[in-house]
Amino acid sequence: MDLERLRNGHRRSVARAISLVENDPVHAQKFLQEIFPHTGNAGIVGITGPAGAGKSSLINQLTVRLSKSGSKPAVLAVDPTSHITGGAILGDRVRMTESTDSGVYIRSLASRGATGAVSGSLRNSIRVLEYARFDPIIVESVGAGQTEVDISDLADVTVVVFNPHTGDSIQTIKAGITEIGDICVVNKSDLPGSAALFDAVRDFIGESDRNPHVLLTSVKNNEGIDELSRIIQETLHSNLDSQERQEYRIKAELVDIILSNLYGKLNHMVQKDDRVAQQVDLIKAGDSNPYKAAEYITGLLLR
Repeated sequence: MDLERLRNGHRRSVARAISLVENDPVHAQKFLQEIFPHTGNAGIVGITGPAGAGKSSLINQLTVRLSKSGSKPAVLAVDPTSHITGGAILGDRVRMTESTDSGVYIRSLASRGATGAVSGSLRNSIRVLEYARFDPIIVESVGAGQTEVDISDLADVTVVVFNPHTGDSIQTIKAGITEIGDICVVNKSDLPGSAALFDAVRDFIGESDRNPHVLLTSVKNNEGIDELSRIIQETLHSNLDSQERQEYRIKAELVDIILSNLYGKLNHMVQKDDRVAQQVDLIKAGDSNPYKAAEYITGLLLR
C-alpha cells in the first residue's frame, strides 16, 4: 500500500485501501494501526431515513455545496447486499452524478446483514477516508426504519430525512428514529403533505432533550439545502469539541471490535472444534440442551 499516495487522496489508492479493509480485515489490521495516528479529525455526518425519502439526491446537492465552500467531502453509501454476489447494490450512486463531477469521492459498501444496516467494515473505511484527508465524510445508510439508530454511534451529526409521500413516515417517527436526529429534514417539500409532515415531526420532537433542528428541503426547487449545509457545519463544529461524545464513540468502537473478534473466533470454533461437535451430538441424543451447551461453549471461548 502506497501510503503517500493514499495520504494525498489518490483515488485508486483510496479504493484499494477500502477494498482491503472491507474484504480482508485480518491483513488490514497492521495497515489500520499504521494510519490510525493520522485519523479522527474529520467530521462524520450520518444521513438516514425511510427508503424513498430522497437521501441520495439530497446528498448529491449537499456535497456540491460543501465542495464549493472549500471542503473535501466523501460519501460512503451503505447499500443492501446483493444475495447473489454479496456485493453492494449500486443503484443510489447514479443519483449522485453532480457530486461525482465536482470531485466528491463516493463509495458503496455492502451492509452484508450487519446490525442496523451498518457495514462491519464501515468504521475502517471511514479511517481510510480520514487518512486521505476527506472532510466531512457522509455516511448514507440503508433506509431500514428503527434499526437505523446504530448510525448515531459513529456519526458526529445525524440527519434523519423524511418524505411526505412515504407511507411509513409517521410510523418511523413513532418508532423512535427521530430520537437519534440532530437534524430532521422533511425532503421533497414541493409535494403535497410536506407542511403537515413538518408540523408532525416538530410536534413529536417538542419534548426531546436533543432539541434537533427541523427543516424543509426540496432538491427539485433548490430550497433549504444551503440552510441544511450551514446547520450541518455548525453542528459538526459544536459536537467535535465534545469530550463526552468522543468518549462515547471510542467505547462504541471498542465494543464493535471486541464483538467482531469474538464472533470470528466463535464461528471458527463451531466449524472446527471437536468439543462443539460433541455438544451437538449430546443435544441430538437428548443428553443435553442448547442452553447448557451454549454456556459450556461460552466458557471455552472466554478462556
